[in-house]
Amino acid sequence: MTDSPWKRIRLWLEHSAERAANVASAKVWLLAAAVGVLTSYGVLAFTVGIETLTHFAYGEGTTRLAQGARGLSPWRCFMVPVIGGVIVGFLLWLVQKLKIFPDIRCQGVAEVIEARASPPGHLSLAGGIANTIATGTALGFGASAGREGPLVLMGGAISTFLSEQFNLSGKDARTLLGCSAAAAVAAAFNAPIAGVLFALEVVLSNYALSVFGPVTLASVVSVLIARSHLGDLHRFIIPDYGSAGAYDIPLGAALGIICGLVAWTFLQSAAKGRRIARDLISKFRVPEPLLPVIAGLGMGCFAIVLPEVLGVGYEATMEAINGNYSLSLLLVLLVAKMVATILCLSCRFGTGVFSGGVYLGAITGAAFGAVLGLVAPDAVTSPTFYAMIGMGAVSGAIIGAPISTTLIVFELTGDYGMTAALMIAVGIATAIAQVFFGSSWFHYQLNVRGYDLSDGPQGVILQTIRVRDVMRAMPADAAPLEEGANRLYAMQTLGEALAVMTDLGADGMPVVASRDDPKIVGTLTQIRALTTYNKALVDSHIELHR
Repeated sequence: MTDSPWKRIRLWLEHSAERAANVASAKVWLLAAAVGVLTSYGVLAFTVGIETLTHFAYGEGTTRLAQGARGLSPWRCFMVPVIGGVIVGFLLWLVQKLKIFPDIRCQGVAEVIEARASPPGHLSLAGGIANTIATGTALGFGASAGREGPLVLMGGAISTFLSEQFNLSGKDARTLLGCSAAAAVAAAFNAPIAGVLFALEVVLSNYALSVFGPVTLASVVSVLIARSHLGDLHRFIIPDYGSAGAYDIPLGAALGIICGLVAWTFLQSAAKGRRIARDLISKFRVPEPLLPVIAGLGMGCFAIVLPEVLGVGYEATMEAINGNYSLSLLLVLLVAKMVATILCLSCRFGTGVFSGGVYLGAITGAAFGAVLGLVAPDAVTSPTFYAMIGMGAVSGAIIGAPISTTLIVFELTGDYGMTAALMIAVGIATAIAQVFFGSSWFHYQLNVRGYDLSDGPQGVILQTIRVRDVMRAMPADAAPLEEGANRLYAMQTLGEALAVMTDLGADGMPVVASRDDPKIVGTLTQIRALTTYNKALVDSHIELHR
């Protein structure tokens, strides 16, 4: 006897409901919209705060910062960044004393990626607010850094707070983290498509359908709110540069090589700058809160002689795009902006590298175009064309996100005429930076903290799950372990524990709290460790493909 049509319809609806739940629950979609709203207003508040501080300090907003600085006395130009460094140093010291931050540093995209990769992946709301205030203060007083880092961190803190309040699973919490990153980038750059791809490509490394929908919703909601307050304006107004010709493709490839070398120089120098800053602390006993003051002193000197490197640098970027700088000035600005940005990043005077990458790329592209103009003035496209290509190539190579960076350039400029040349240049520049430096800036920051995400999900699992998370706990009155006995430590990673047990040929081992505390807190067997690893690997595979 065959089933009735109504029964088949009912079964179909039940199966559809199950599939819909697997794609994303209604709760996640609603929270994605809420994250879009909250993050967008956070971006607006951050933007208004920076504009207010910049106008107060320099007499002009961020788009005319250099002009404002040139109208001030040299003494005031010098003192403004120094005062900003003192304030930021005090704020970072205060939040560490209050145990809001584990150490004295501004936080950004790397912390959000770490929260996605490592359980429990917590970003505190208080930390997000404190970081936003500190980085906003730095940018308002002229720090050479970017906006995307603190904004993505702020959105991540909001999403983590909502995930905890609504008891979301680890998978849904990670989805909401991606929603916050997309919303932050979309509202900050008026770039909803690029916001989605930034979240998927950089933060989540996940393009599953169950993630794509909520992330897209958050990005769209965020940009609609931003546009309702700020208007649908492109960050840069692009002058007419004529039509791109066939020769612009190989020239774009050549520019990609140059941009890759510029990005590699920046990455290598920034890594060296961080090591120097650590040496100042460890070897020369420089108090950490003084590092932003050191950066402020350096930026004060720049403010007197070359104010174009102050702040995010939109004014100088626009001037380079319009072809208003000479070749000699472009080369000076390229070096000066790189030094200023590395100084600020190394000394905790702000965070965020995307805006600096856009600046360096525009300057590099404009210089490339200027040289071509000298060699063959009638045969090449305007320097504007190459400045836009450079924007995407350098910034994409620095942050390791060629897809989203390409789209951000399109949405920042509203110009799609250089599509082929831009994609080739971004691809070449990113490849060069990866080959010579080994990773993007964000992944380098994580590598320094002991996370290597290049091994894929299996490597992340082995690095982020700790022995304390999987061991079988022992009673509180357990006896201490005898001296010399083999042991595991609670804070060791799952990968380290498996390696130790394999080397010793042990089926299981006792776990102690730390090297200084021999008290047994649990036991871990190879079977239990491997079962945990296999389950996490299967869950990761399902999350990435459903």
